[in-house]
Formats: sequence, structure tokens, C-alpha cells
Amino acid sequence: MDETAHLPQELISRRSAMFKGAALGVGATAVGRLLVDPPEALAKGHTKLKGGRLHKGDVAILRFLAAAEIIESDLWQQYNELAGIQDGEVPGGSGNDAYTEAVEVLDEDMNQYIHDNTDDEFSHVAFINAYLKAHGERTVNLDRFRTLPSSQADGAQKNVKRLTNLMQLSVDTSFWTRYRTDTLNPDLGDTLPQAVPTLAVGQHPAIPRDNNDLNDANHLQAIANTAGFHFAFIEQGGTSLYASLAQRVTSKEVLRILLSIGGSEIMHFQTWHDKAGNAPPLTDGGLVFPDLNADGELTQTNLILPEPTKFLHRKFPAVSIIRPTETKGAAMGAARSLTKDGLFIGQPSEFFAVIRRLAHAADAARPGR
Repeated sequence: MDETAHLPQELISRRSAMFKGAALGVGATAVGRLLVDPPEALAKGHTKLKGGRLHKGDVAILRFLAAAEIIESDLWQQYNELAGIQDGEVPGGSGNDAYTEAVEVLDEDMNQYIHDNTDDEFSHVAFINAYLKAHGERTVNLDRFRTLPSSQADGAQKNVKRLTNLMQLSVDTSFWTRYRTDTLNPDLGDTLPQAVPTLAVGQHPAIPRDNNDLNDANHLQAIANTAGFHFAFIEQGGTSLYASLAQRVTSKEVLRILLSIGGSEIMHFQTWHDKAGNAPPLTDGGLVFPDLNADGELTQTNLILPEPTKFLHRKFPAVSIIRPTETKGAAMGAARSLTKDGLFIGQPSEFFAVIRRLAHAADAARPGR
């Protein structure tokens, strides 16, 4: 893992450019100053920091989260190139009208939401790595694993190599039923049913692989529906991950970072949870998007607020919560979930070893050490 964070020039957002101010020749900014201030100055007023250095466990948690945010920024960049807004904040790509129209069936403002989610993820990467560097800690760089092919559809940056694969996904849609049940909680060992069972098996594209995927309107809508559920799957993962790992930090300031960034992940999830419910029922080969309003409250589309459910122990009354928030094995669980999703199909074994090491270190963190 390299000492400095690097995002390819064609992929960086304006906020990422601020983080790389010194390397890019950008003028002094608040973030740029943060990178050159001595650790001793930055450490003033920090809780339980010695000599400007962070606790080992806090560093491990922040480094795993930086890796997770780099992965998120890579996948969101691909969505933005094809169906978002390309501008100075999120450059790259030129949009694909047919795919954009299919995605906008879920909501007419999807391009703006995709753009803003992408921009947010780049800002998370830039901030966490800047914070680590300011305290004399190694930042996270996954650039050597940018080897996966891009979509060859019009609008994508076809020659840019990616960290993530959005063309062979198996999307876990149990988040849908998990937030609607009043009796089941994965933290208590419960397994939740899939809202879209056929999406959780096989390999399905969430972006057009090439222009051939644009020719059949039904097939293209299936791709857009897959993207809609994938948006929510990714952000519900972040929603739980930050809440789970926050229980393992030592520094109050690091806790503040996790609660603050985690809060934005919750906002992302709430948005995508709502929009996924607008995916029209259809059948595309073996992939079936059902009428989610046909099977009762467990899949009802407008029940997007967390239904009160069991928490900590079944003897307690139901309460509306984020779930899961179990802290044991949270980082490794997130890594496994992203892997099972198909995001890393095509990555070498070295990539998985790096992610496992980061996850293991984060899960080993304990308050006070």
C-alpha cells in the first residue's frame, strides 16, 4: 500500500483535486494546509493522541474505510459516466442517452443523485487519506489493481481500467426485507428473504457492456433495474459498516469522523432505497423483477423507513434501527459481501489478500489500543 493516495487524473473530483493540491499545483486550500501542517500542531486538542499519532486500532479502521471508499468511488464513477452528470466536480465520460432514460424510469432526477453520490464518495476518500497523512500514517492506494475493463458502450471511458466490475453482479436484495420486518434482525442470527431472488444468483450487468445491450428496451430496463437495487445494496453496506466500526475506535475525533461520514451513507441509502421501489416489474430471460407490492408489507415499495424490529435481545420491545450493527467481524463481513456481489470478478489473488489484511486489522481494533 503506497504512502500517498492517488486517483487517476481523469477520475478525480474537484474535492480529490484539493487533496492532491501539492502534486497538482493547486493553490493552498484548507486540505492542502492540512497535509503540510506538522503532526504536533494538528494533534492539539485531540483526544488520547500522543505526539500527533493515532492509536493503532483507529488507523486500521480508517485505512479499511479508505479502501472501501476507493472501491465505492470507482463503481460510482462508472455509473456517473453513463447515467450521471459529467462536470468539473465529477469529470469523465459523456453519458449514454438510452441507459440514462432507462435509469430515469426509477426517478427523473437520477442523474443528479448519481452525480452527487459519486462526488460524496470521492470526498470521503480524500478526507480520510488526508487525515491519515496529517497524523503521519500511511494512506491507502489501490491504483495497481486498476486492471478491469470498462464498459464499451457509448459514453463510458472505454480505455480506463477499473477496480470494480459492474457487468457480472449478483446483488443481495435482502436489505429490502430486512428493513421491513418487525421480528427479524441479522444481528440476532436471522436470515432475510430476497426481494428479487433471481438478482441474487447468476451474473447480471448493471451498466451496458457495449452498445448491443442498448438494442432491446426490455433488456436495457433490466440493466437499469439492476443498477437501482445495486445502488441501495452498496449504500446500505456503508450505513451498517460505519456504525459497526465506530464501536471499536478510541479517539473521540475519529469517532466523530465515522459518525459524520456514516450519516451521509445513511442519507445515500435512504435515497436509493426509495428509488429502487420504482423499478418496473419485468422478465429478462431468467432475471425476474417482481411486482413488489403484490406480496404484502415485507416487500411493499413505499415502506422505506426502518420498521421497528428486535434489537440486542428478543425480550426487548421492537425499535427502529440501522441493522446490522454487530461490530464483531464487521470489516471482514463487508469485504465478503462486496466479493460475493461480483464486484471483484477478474481481480488477482493479491487484491483479495490486501483487502483481507485491511479488514482483519480493522476487526482487531479495540478501544484504547
